[in-house]
Amino acid sequence: MHNLLCVIGWSGSGKTTLLEFLVARLAGRGLRVNVIKHSHHDVLLEPPHKDSARLRTAGAAQVMLASPFRVAIMRELRGAGEPPLAEHVARLGPADLTLVEGYKWEPLPKLEVYRPSLGKPALYPDDGNIVAVASDAPPPQGLRESIAWLDLNQPATVLAWLDNYFDEIS
Repeated sequence: MHNLLCVIGWSGSGKTTLLEFLVARLAGRGLRVNVIKHSHHDVLLEPPHKDSARLRTAGAAQVMLASPFRVAIMRELRGAGEPPLAEHVARLGPADLTLVEGYKWEPLPKLEVYRPSLGKPALYPDDGNIVAVASDAPPPQGLRESIAWLDLNQPATVLAWLDNYFDEIS
């Protein structure tokens, strides 16, 4: 999976806010950016009384909702296991970069969004795939040299790191 970065962290840490900034700036440059957002919840994408939901509930394996503005495909798993991230990435169109919110268990490069004030433990000490941490705290002593420590309150620095990171691995 080329040019893919997982953005991980605890709920409320600011992952979506950071991703929104990064996607807006990158798309503003003309880059095509795909995003996969993982959720642990049952996601409802349409009201139950709408035709597409009614057809899905009736038993359709997949329902495509198409309009002049967007296309969505809903696929019912009906008890099957959650597909792996690689399968989701394969379903996406071509992109210059794919950003993934979540999937912290995947052995892929990761950017952790870490706020100590949440009272949750940092993930980077135990995950060798974390290549950068965006935090509102200063870097700790003994930080692995392979981890870039970025200022979460200065998202432009995270964008600059991202530019540099993908130039280096391309």
